[in-house]
Amino acid sequence: MKNLAYIVTGEPSGDVLASRLIQALRRQRPDIRFAGVGGETMAALGFESLFSIAETSVMGLMEVAPKLPLILRRVRQVVADIEARQPAVLVTVDSWGFVSAILGRLRRRGSAVPVVNYVAPQVWAWKKGRARTAAKLIDRLMALWPYEPPYFERYGLRCDFVGHPIVEQLAGLTDDLSAFKVQHGIPPRGTLLCVLPGSRSSEVKRLAPVFKSVVGSLAGHFPDLFVVVPSVAAIAPEMQRAFADMPTPHCIIVGQRERYNAFRASSFAIAASGTVTLELATCGVPHVIAYTFNPLTNRVADLLVKTKYANLINIMASEFVIPEFTLSRCRADLIYPAALALMQQPEAAQAQVAAAQRYFAQLKPEGMMPSDKAASVVLEAMEAMDGGGRRPSAATAIA
Repeated sequence: MKNLAYIVTGEPSGDVLASRLIQALRRQRPDIRFAGVGGETMAALGFESLFSIAETSVMGLMEVAPKLPLILRRVRQVVADIEARQPAVLVTVDSWGFVSAILGRLRRRGSAVPVVNYVAPQVWAWKKGRARTAAKLIDRLMALWPYEPPYFERYGLRCDFVGHPIVEQLAGLTDDLSAFKVQHGIPPRGTLLCVLPGSRSSEVKRLAPVFKSVVGSLAGHFPDLFVVVPSVAAIAPEMQRAFADMPTPHCIIVGQRERYNAFRASSFAIAASGTVTLELATCGVPHVIAYTFNPLTNRVADLLVKTKYANLINIMASEFVIPEFTLSRCRADLIYPAALALMQQPEAAQAQVAAAQRYFAQLKPEGMMPSDKAASVVLEAMEAMDGGGRRPSAATAIA
């Protein structure tokens, strides 16, 4: 179908990226239609998902294993839907493990639908062979980071640095924070701590106990401490249960706009490692990050991960701008002193924010906003299809 863009993502971070892309595509081509797999942010734009991404949003070797039969069924379902609809372009967003399984199956079945992948696989951190695999599976790659294109261009894959849509997500957000606090029972004054244990069920199970322990220790130093915990709708009930015994007054909030209001209102944050660090940097929130898998996956990650840093700002800076506690170091007794030092030293907190925002400023391409740049790449692929262009059927095995 000439005006159909099929979009697939498998986790909440991709859902947010794809939602910005959908809006930019509609601005540039009003007749465009969408189908595929997305989350609640895309649904708010009228996108109808084939199934809930809560089923595919999982990380870690041991964490994936129990869900593998379901994930493989969903892969086959998506492939069948793409083959039936024959869209003008297929846009896969983040979730490389999930989307690469879809792309490999399509390629083996001789699909001619042009493929644009949004968010480059993190080959600079581990599994560098994925760059060669990506070159066989996709036609255009859109990178969020300026240092990523060379990793893929050496294999003949066109890779466009489009920038990170987070630089535009908070533009124009002027909600009354006093009203936001009243709505959620947050005191008008005091120390507001934002706690973000992740958007996957498995992350909440692992990180909530650690973060609650840190909060309990911090409460002894800040009698006016109040905690706000942003969540996505799919796991909100689980988040409520996980933080029901929080040792301080708290609230759980749901929704992207409420999430950003929470960031804007917060004094500090403790967060799972990921894109959230960019959102916090945008809002000027000092923070520490942490992440862990189960013990077996941690040991495998220690062997495979080659980068020194987990935090995205730290990777760009090549230094620990943001304190990070990953894998075996994701422990309350290590996180608590770092968080306390940041909260008790305003100058250090502001120095962190200033440094993070300097690197964050590099994530905008010249001449246009990131989502508009990404939309232009997708439309180029669609126009090639409109003109009769087709990618050749695969004759080579997928690495």
